[in-house]
Amino acid sequence: MTELHWQKSSFSSEASNCVELATTPDGTIHLRESDDPTTTLTLRPSGLHSLLVAARREITNCP
Repeated sequence: MTELHWQKSSFSSEASNCVELATTPDGTIHLRESDDPTTTLTLRPSGLHSLLVAARREITNCP
């Protein structure tokens, strides 16, 4: 397996808990929280797009 090079989200604070992202040459995207690096979410770009659209929709509909 290719070694992943994790990048911290620019929206994360300086605190130790942050979202990190890594990609592989085939375009697969990996997401994790720095406080639990053994658990990752692995998806294709279209899956990330769907996740972000759903998250935005949820945030917009919050009271």
